[in-house]
Amino acid sequence: QPPASSGPPIATPAPPQHHTQGQIQREKSKDETMSAEEVAKAFVGHFYQSFDSNVDALAGLFNPTSMMTFEGQQFQGPENIIGKLKGVGKVVHAVKSMDVQPGNTPSSLMIFVTGTVQIGEGNANPLHFCEFFCLVSTGPGQYYVHNDIFRLNYGL
Repeated sequence: QPPASSGPPIATPAPPQHHTQGQIQREKSKDETMSAEEVAKAFVGHFYQSFDSNVDALAGLFNPTSMMTFEGQQFQGPENIIGKLKGVGKVVHAVKSMDVQPGNTPSSLMIFVTGTVQIGEGNANPLHFCEFFCLVSTGPGQYYVHNDIFRLNYGL
């Protein structure tokens, strides 16, 4: 039976790579399993905080089969994806909503995010965006981004 927000718990998301092994163990022992909604919330918080402050920290979330479509352009693998994200420049995200569903296997999640993003230095006008992620578990407490689709929404 696939995981659902109120259904059976699933493993915790992979902790950020900058943690030491001891920190990872303590975090896992706090709550060994989380619901799909909790995994998605933790992932989304980590993703956008890292994107806004240190794009390189996102590299560990992608693997060679990961695919990102950014405004219609496709990028595959961590180096190409991080290269594109760095090319966007300084950003500040504000998440407005998040929806999560189980994927086609018990080890995958689909996450849809909407919000605003300010691009560039200073007081840039916020732009509306939506972003879709498919996370796939590679083991207990370990997820990678298999798919990432990003679009700006104009005229809202």
